[in-house]
Amino acid sequence: MAVLPYVTAPGNIEKALRGIKSAQTPESVSQDFVKTILKISGGSGNQITAFLKKIGFANTDGTPSDIYRRFRNNSTAGKAAAEALKVGYAPLYVRNEYMHELSDDDLRGLIIEETGQGEDSSVVGLVLASIKAIKKFANWSQTEVEEKKKSEISTSTVSQPQPTQLPKAERMGIGLSYTINLNLPATSDIAVFNAIFKSLKENLMKESDDES
Repeated sequence: MAVLPYVTAPGNIEKALRGIKSAQTPESVSQDFVKTILKISGGSGNQITAFLKKIGFANTDGTPSDIYRRFRNNSTAGKAAAEALKVGYAPLYVRNEYMHELSDDDLRGLIIEETGQGEDSSVVGLVLASIKAIKKFANWSQTEVEEKKKSEISTSTVSQPQPTQLPKAERMGIGLSYTINLNLPATSDIAVFNAIFKSLKENLMKESDDES
């Protein structure tokens, strides 16, 4: 059973994320940064500092992560927030890869399954509220478009069979030569290639015999 990240005042998550977008990127996502720049003081500030690490916004040494930096870019912010959910709540995505599309009731049930908490546990409600706070910033369609583009690029760059150029063959009896360009099929069956070259050999020799 996993311990899923949450804070006791989920409203501070939205406050922190909005502050991150407007503030300059710090050298460290420290408690001082959270309390002074993001203006989340006291024990709540301590919780948010730890929470940002757990959802991938800060590295283990406290430095801003790649997710943090991309979240500050409006064109990639939605995708970064979606990735943060997958980092922080990976166990829920193992149970359901479309966790973010579940209704509140279904998501609550998933949290109960994963944590083993009771139906009336305050922890379940806080985890749910923390997830919903991040979801406000997430954009999964942005992620799907990029994955589709990567798939299209990968498909277009798959190596295709290249035409095999046979050596020049001199025709018997006359001083001419010709080149045959042969597109071989994409197969690993050696019998297919043997049949092709056998047919070529037999037909070329027959043509030469006819002209002699």
